[in-house]
Amino acid sequence: MPSTTAETLSLVNRNVSVAPLVLLSATDHYARSAKGTRKRVVGVLLGQNDGKNVRVSNSFAVPFEEDEKDPSVWFLDHNYVESMNDMFKKINAREKLVGWYHTGPKLRASDLEINELFKRYTPNPLLVIIDVLPKDVGVPTDAYFAVDEIKDDGTTTAKTFVHTPSTIEAEEAEEIGVEHLLRDIRDVAVGTLSTRVTSQLQSLQGLHHRLQDIGRYLDKVVDEELPVNHAILGNLQDVFNLLPNLSTPKTAGAIGLAGPQAAGDSELARAMNIKTNDQLMSIYLGSLVRAITAFHDLIENKVQNKQQADDKEQKKEEDKTKETIKKTEELMLNGDAPAEQQEKEDKSTKDDKKKG
Repeated sequence: MPSTTAETLSLVNRNVSVAPLVLLSATDHYARSAKGTRKRVVGVLLGQNDGKNVRVSNSFAVPFEEDEKDPSVWFLDHNYVESMNDMFKKINAREKLVGWYHTGPKLRASDLEINELFKRYTPNPLLVIIDVLPKDVGVPTDAYFAVDEIKDDGTTTAKTFVHTPSTIEAEEAEEIGVEHLLRDIRDVAVGTLSTRVTSQLQSLQGLHHRLQDIGRYLDKVVDEELPVNHAILGNLQDVFNLLPNLSTPKTAGAIGLAGPQAAGDSELARAMNIKTNDQLMSIYLGSLVRAITAFHDLIENKVQNKQQADDKEQKKEEDKTKETIKKTEELMLNGDAPAEQQEKEDKSTKDDKKKG
C-alpha cells in the first residue's frame, strides 16, 4: 500500500483537467514521429498545479528513444527540456512544468525512472498517458502520480503509480475553435435522429466497458489475485448507492401502456417509459418536420423548373412570330404584297399554259 493514506487520498482526489490543445499536439507529435510503428512519443506538460487542481493547458514534444528489447535502455534529452521550458516561461510565466506525457497506451517499465528525472523540475510530476489510437469510447487520457509503496514483509519501499481521474476541459476560446473543427468534420448528410442514436449507442458502449472493468477487478479481488483496496470499494459503494431502487412496489398499470405486461411494471419503469416516449416523440416530430420541409423544397424546385421550361417555349414562339412579321414587312417594303405576289404567279402560270 502507499506510504500514507492521506497522501494517497490527496493525490487520488486531485482534479486533473487536460485542454484539447494538448491532445491535438500529442496526436500531431505521434503522427510525425511514430505513426505506423509500435514506438511511443514523450513530451512535457505545462500548466498550473495548486495542490488540489491540476490544469494542463499546453505541451511540447521532447526527443526520446528507447530500446524495444531492453526497456531499461532509454534516452531523453533533458537539456532540450530545460531550454524549451525557459523559452515557454518568457512567453507565459503562468504556465509551469507540471509533468510529462507519453502515448503508451499502457504504463511501461521505464516510466518510474523517467518520472524521477522530471522531479528536477517539479516535486510531484504528473504522468498522463494519451491514447492517440483509441478503440473504445471514453476519455483518451489516464493520469498517474508516483507514491511510495510500503510492503507488508517490511522490505524496502518502492515507487508505484496511483491512478487519478482526468477530464477534458476547454476554455471559452478553445471551445469556439473545437466547435469549428467539429463543424468541418461533421457529416451534414446525417440526420439529427441518427446522430443522437449514434451518440447514445457510443455512451452505452462506454458504460458497458467500464462495468466490465469493474467486474473483472472484483473477480480478481475475490480470487485474491489483487489486494483489497478500501478506497476503491468505498467509491464503488457510493456508485451503487446512487443507483435507483428497482425493488419499488408494482402498480396496477402504467399510463400509456396496455396489455398484460403493463400491470407488472414498477414506478421506475413507468417513469422511464413516459420520459423515453416523450423524447422519442420529440425526435420523431423533428424528423417529420425536416422531411416535410425537404419535400416542400423539392416540389418548389420542380415548379420552378417547369416555369422556366414554359418561359423558354413561350420565348421560342415569340421569336418565331417576330421572324414571320419581319419577313412580311420586308416583302411589303419591296412593293409586292403576299397576296398580289401570289396573283402574279397564278396569272403567269395561266399565260404559259395558253401559249403552250
